Amino acid sequence: MLTSKEMELRLLGLVLGGVLVTAGAQAQGLGNSPYSRIGLGDFNANTGGVRQMGMGGVGLAAPNAVNVNELNPALLYYTSRTTFEAGYNGQFKTVKNATASSRSGNGTLGYLALSVPLSTRWGAAVGLKPLSSVDYESNTVQAVANKPEDTELTQLKGTGGVSEAYFGQGVRIAKGFTLGFTASYVFGTVDETTGTTLQIANSSEAAVKSVDRQHTRYSDFAFRAGAHYRQKVGKTLNMNVGGVYSFSHQLNGLQTNTRERENADGTLIGTSTLLSDGRGSVFVPALTQVGVSFDNDRNWSLNLDVSQQQWSQFRNFTNNGPELKNTLRFGLGGEISPDPGSVEHYFQRVTYRAGINVSQMPYQPGGNTLYDRSVSWGFAFPLPTATPLEATTFSLAFTYGMRGNTSLLQTASGSSNVQENYIRGQLGITLNNRWFIKRRLQ
Repeated sequence: MLTSKEMELRLLGLVLGGVLVTAGAQAQGLGNSPYSRIGLGDFNANTGGVRQMGMGGVGLAAPNAVNVNELNPALLYYTSRTTFEAGYNGQFKTVKNATASSRSGNGTLGYLALSVPLSTRWGAAVGLKPLSSVDYESNTVQAVANKPEDTELTQLKGTGGVSEAYFGQGVRIAKGFTLGFTASYVFGTVDETTGTTLQIANSSEAAVKSVDRQHTRYSDFAFRAGAHYRQKVGKTLNMNVGGVYSFSHQLNGLQTNTRERENADGTLIGTSTLLSDGRGSVFVPALTQVGVSFDNDRNWSLNLDVSQQQWSQFRNFTNNGPELKNTLRFGLGGEISPDPGSVEHYFQRVTYRAGINVSQMPYQPGGNTLYDRSVSWGFAFPLPTATPLEATTFSLAFTYGMRGNTSLLQTASGSSNVQENYIRGQLGITLNNRWFIKRRLQ
């Protein structure tokens, strides 16, 4: 049987090894998403792990002693045992507009987290999770101005993303009232290319592609604060109120722009030309989240979360990006375990989750507000070998949703809505172990 020190070293090795694996995995993205071309890409607005995903991305005010409660750092106080948690993501999507459609899918290591109860009033956690993902590819063919017999092929491609490694802690200030704070190191790289090929009619010369490459490496610090209050409102009913504020910050980066010429088979002609190479920053706007939940402190909870982010304040390296709009997000979800203490019926101990989510997107093509609508469901399967000292839980969460508006018709300005229909899945494993127990000789 492993000692507490041996278990600590093994879990620390999992975290450190996972940091290296996840840092590379984030660049894979989760399938072609044209919207990830804008801003920092598809931005993950602090929606938690596998437990929260199964409830529609809610849980700001839902304390839990099994999972790592990093969504709201104030909930880390409720960590009763040392907990290691990892999640693996998968996604399949269909992207379409008025004239074409495509399908794609992928999978990647999602997040890692380790929480530890430091005292009866204090809990802490470290972890790694994605902050944004860039993954898009598109090809456009159009006639050359004043030369309709010639065509121009434009190929756009982007990969990469930004992740955050964080350290959070939650402290009990008074009965039912806790505060939390998280400090994160934000890092990542984004590579974007624009390839242009001019195809001249009735020409025997081989087509040459001009490729502009942009490589941006980000690194900086970010901070988040949270609060939670729990009050009994009935004999078996508790009400929880929670809030999280992610502070706005400058995300510094180093950006390099080069230009190349390629043959049709992709071989380089000559050498690359350096267009620019310098430092700059991206302004990431503040995120405000509030939530309320009810539970019976035994086997069910019901949660409502609302969040708002000021994307109108977003600024990129050159301040020439598209104008973004502030966003609102609403989520409603819950979970229930029919009988957590059942011995004869295993599925009475399983936790069942479900939720819905509606959120605005910061893009407004043709002046139209776009939405992300989804339904979620999930399950948590505790291993039958659980003891008061250690336990293992396997969790599954699924989300089916649509991004963009339902109409694919072109607008009066000529722009066309891009619609994404997706199904996402997440497999999570949670290991609970009680450390620092003094062994007694009998």
